[in-house]
Amino acid sequence: MDAADRDAIAEAVRRAELQTAGEIVVVIDRAASSYRNVPVIMALALALFVPWPLLWLTVMSAPRIFLLQLICAAALLASLLWYGRGGRFVPGFVKRGRAHDVALREFTARGLTRTKGRTGVLLYIALQERYAEILADTGIDGLVEKNTWRGIIEPLLAAAREDRLTEGLIVAVGSVGTVLAQHAPPVPGDVDELSNKVILL
Repeated sequence: MDAADRDAIAEAVRRAELQTAGEIVVVIDRAASSYRNVPVIMALALALFVPWPLLWLTVMSAPRIFLLQLICAAALLASLLWYGRGGRFVPGFVKRGRAHDVALREFTARGLTRTKGRTGVLLYIALQERYAEILADTGIDGLVEKNTWRGIIEPLLAAAREDRLTEGLIVAVGSVGTVLAQHAPPVPGDVDELSNKVILL
């Protein structure tokens, strides 16, 4: 995503916020986690099985078997770290859980809980996990059905899969603005409390 894409999304946020007293923040996360601990654990666990056939089938000394075990552990670790990049060995529910945790952290870190009227909305997308979520503060959350947010997220994820992330985010931001306009219409003297810039992690 280049500067022109980010500017286009920021402009979509600005336009959406013109019709509401709410605040919209867009966070794009390349990866919610590195998941490096998973290949490490797998390599060490597999290396535990190396000595047994050697003990039963050979007359090798214990120090030599231990050395072979270390070599196998190192080789397994190197190959699994390379092949397991992007959390390839990590179950989907773990990835979604990590991404959700990051979304919650970003919601607080970006000041969405400090907006006037508690009408902040976070649009978070984790690219590696292929995960997106909309989090709304207490002034909005109870007024909007969960299916409404899901109806915005699903087309966004479909656009991301088709390599149309910028377009999908612009449409999603507009849809969030429409929802906010229904429940938090503009008020006199309203100011833009949070930056409209896209946040890249």
